[in-house]
Amino acid sequence: MMMALIGFAALIAISLTGIPLAYGTLLIGFVGFAVVRGWEPALAMTGQQVTDMISNSNFVVVPIFILMGEFIRRGGIADELYEAANALLGRLRGGLAMSTILACGAFAAVCGSSVACAATMTKVALPPMRRFGYHDKLAAGTVAAGGTLGILIPPSIPMVIYCVFAREDIGRMFMAGVVPGLLMMLIFVATIAIWVRMDKDIVAPGIMPSRSARFAAIRKTWAFIALFLLVLGSLYLGVATPNEAASIGAVGAYLFALARGKMRRWSEYRELFGGAIATTAAILAIASCGLVFSQFINIVGLPYALQQLVASWELHGTALVLPILGLCIILGFVFEALAILILIVPIFLPSLQAGGVDLIWFGILMIIKTEFGLITPPFGINVFTVRSAQPDVALGDIFRGIVPFIVAMLVTAALILVFPEIATALPNMMR
Repeated sequence: MMMALIGFAALIAISLTGIPLAYGTLLIGFVGFAVVRGWEPALAMTGQQVTDMISNSNFVVVPIFILMGEFIRRGGIADELYEAANALLGRLRGGLAMSTILACGAFAAVCGSSVACAATMTKVALPPMRRFGYHDKLAAGTVAAGGTLGILIPPSIPMVIYCVFAREDIGRMFMAGVVPGLLMMLIFVATIAIWVRMDKDIVAPGIMPSRSARFAAIRKTWAFIALFLLVLGSLYLGVATPNEAASIGAVGAYLFALARGKMRRWSEYRELFGGAIATTAAILAIASCGLVFSQFINIVGLPYALQQLVASWELHGTALVLPILGLCIILGFVFEALAILILIVPIFLPSLQAGGVDLIWFGILMIIKTEFGLITPPFGINVFTVRSAQPDVALGDIFRGIVPFIVAMLVTAALILVFPEIATALPNMMR
C-alpha cells in the first residue's frame, strides 16, 4: 500500500513539472515495478503491456472517429448545426448561448472529442455572441462547458478507453451515453435561462430570425442527421460493430466534405491525416503507458487492499460509487479525462465487480465526473482551448463562466445516481 501511495505522489509531482502524462506514468510504473520485481521483469512487463494495448482491436475505432470528426469540421457541418440551433432558440433571451449548447451536443454526436468540439464551436459561436452583446464570461463559459458534451454524447473516445479497461461492450456504452447527454444539454440550456434571468446585463435581447431563414437553416441539417443515423442507428439495431459504424460514418463524412468542394488538394489530406495520426498516437501513448503504471499498482496489491477495505465497510451500489466519484473530481484538478480513467478503473474494478455495480451505469457517471477536469482550474483543457482559439478573451472570464455549468453537471450526475435507468434503459433494449 505504501509503495502505491509513493507512486501516486511521485506521479502528481512529475505532472506538476509539465512532463507529459504518458512519460510520467511510464517512468513511475517501470521504476516501481523494477523495485518490487527487478529490472529484467520490469522491461519484459513494459514491452508486453505497450504491445498488447497498441494491438488491441478495440482501439481501431479511435483513429476512425478522429478522422470522421475532421471531415465533419472541414465539411462545414458545425456551422450548419449552429445556424439550425439559432433558428430554433435565437429569439429567446440568451438564445445564442442556448443555441451553442445544442450545436455542441449535435457536433459531439458525430465527433467524439471534447477538445475538437470546444475548438470548433469557439470559432463558430463565440464571434456572433460577442457581436450581439453577450458578456465574455457567458459566451466563453458556454462554449467551454458545451465542449464537454463531446465525451458524453457518443461516439466518445474516453468511452472507448473506459470499455477497454473495464472490459465492457463499446456499443452498449455508446448507447448508454445518449439519454444522459441529452439530459445534460437540457440542464445546460435551463442553466443559461436562469442565469440570464438573474443577470440581465450579461446578455442582449434575443434575435428573431425570419420564418424562411429558420426553415432554410433547419433543412441544412440533413447531412448531420444522415451521419447520426448511420453511426448510432447501425449500432442500436445491431447491424454493425463499433468499428464498422465508425468506418461508415468516416466515409460518409468524407463524401460530404468532398461534395462541398473540400479535400481537393493534397495539402488538405496531408494536414488532416497528419493531425489525426498525432492525436491517435498521443491517446495510445497515454493508454499504454498508463497500463504500465496500473501493473505497478496491481503488483503492490493496492486494488486488492481497497477491495478488502470496501468489503469491510459492506458498501454496495451508490454507497460504493460515491467515494470513487469524489476521488475522480479531486483528480480532475490535476489530470485530464483519459488519465483519470486509466488510473481509477483498474484500481477499483475488482471492488465494483464484487459490489455488484453496473459498470455501464458507473462508466457514465465517471465520464461526467471526469468532465469536471476539462473545465476546472488549474489545468482545464477546454478553457485553454477556448482561450487559444480566441486569445483576446480573459482567462478569468472563462473560469467564472463555467461555474454555473459545474453546478449543472452535479445535478445531472445526481439524477443518474438516483435514477440509473437514465443510463441503462437504452443499452438494455439493444438487439
